[in-house]
Amino acid sequence: MKQDRSQPGWHHGAALGIAAAGAVVLVTAGAVLARPDTVMFGLPFAVWLVLALRQRERPSTMQIEASQDAEKPADEPHSRVRVHADVELVDLWVLQGRRHRREVIVTPAQVLRASSTLLHSGPARLLDVRARALGADGALISDAVAAPALEWNAPPRLRPIGELALGSRLGGLHGAHAGRRPGAGGDFRDIHPFAPGDEVRRVDWRATARLGRRPGELYVRRTQAMSEATILVVLDIADDLGQVVATWGSGDEEQSGPTSLDLGREAARALTESALDRGDRVQYQELATAGRIVRTGSGARQRARVLTAISAARQRPIGERYRRSPLTPPGATVYVLSTFFDGSAAALAAQWRAGGHRVIAVDILPEPDLSRLSASQQLAARTLFLERANTFADFTRAGITVLTWSGEGFAADLAAARRDRVTI
Repeated sequence: MKQDRSQPGWHHGAALGIAAAGAVVLVTAGAVLARPDTVMFGLPFAVWLVLALRQRERPSTMQIEASQDAEKPADEPHSRVRVHADVELVDLWVLQGRRHRREVIVTPAQVLRASSTLLHSGPARLLDVRARALGADGALISDAVAAPALEWNAPPRLRPIGELALGSRLGGLHGAHAGRRPGAGGDFRDIHPFAPGDEVRRVDWRATARLGRRPGELYVRRTQAMSEATILVVLDIADDLGQVVATWGSGDEEQSGPTSLDLGREAARALTESALDRGDRVQYQELATAGRIVRTGSGARQRARVLTAISAARQRPIGERYRRSPLTPPGATVYVLSTFFDGSAAALAAQWRAGGHRVIAVDILPEPDLSRLSASQQLAARTLFLERANTFADFTRAGITVLTWSGEGFAADLAAARRDRVTI
């Protein structure tokens, strides 16, 4: 909820000039044309002008209240605006986004509702509100009072992707994945001689009768332990590039189409939801010095924390880009979400791979539209894309799996990567 309380000053409005001009014109025309009826039409303007000029300025406090309507669905943000003031009427200016402006005149008791259609996920500016009080039927107008902008973090849509591709090193003694260490709950591992610490209920009597050579020699049936995976989701927020290449660097969000951060937030949420649904642990990291970090965790609270951080992810200035490797949990599978135009994300991915982690690079650049570029711009864009292709070729040689988020084939590519056992 955004509120602003202030005491504005008052001044005469344009209605006084219109009334004065109307009275003079009608009275003069009636006198010249000898038309008493025309003079009578001008008298109400003159009387109202005299009464309005006798009105004195009075102090009043104006409070603008702007909030999101909690009764509406979260994916379709609705806002409520109300002005608390001891005046007759209020003139409201409401700016939605950057181009949509509305001006309405309401009474202080009225509640103005506004709905917003968001083109992108992430931080959005829903409303900018200014108001001025109207007194004496519009003869007195107060100075404009502006309320703080109403902002909201729009969550990305949820896109199911199935089970994630993991590394060969898993931690913990519980989870949904078959581990490498002996334990309980997993698939058959081997038949092993009874040792201190083994449970009697795990003695395999058939194997003991078959393999036992000395009295008292027992054999137990061992299984694999069920382990949990640790997923590190790394979102590169250095760039926010739209589908239309001609809008890169212009900040035109309405003509850009879906942007790389739109896809990045969507991919980050899908990876997080998939991991948490299977009981795995998730850590979220933004590649910026002031970027958000959500520590490793699992469960419903971790899901809410990560979704909140993903919804608030926005592009950072060049000076805030991350140059050092973030802290990585041991044995974590690292998903790097980036356009890979900035070399820092590629360097960090290679560093994680060299450190023994399973690294999966997810390309979040939308399918580029080069139709509005000039010939020289198209040449520059193709050169840029070739450099990025060389980066992906280096990834493949280093054992980094490269996936593309845009399109409908991500789930199938992820399933193929899941079957591919990468040596760590």
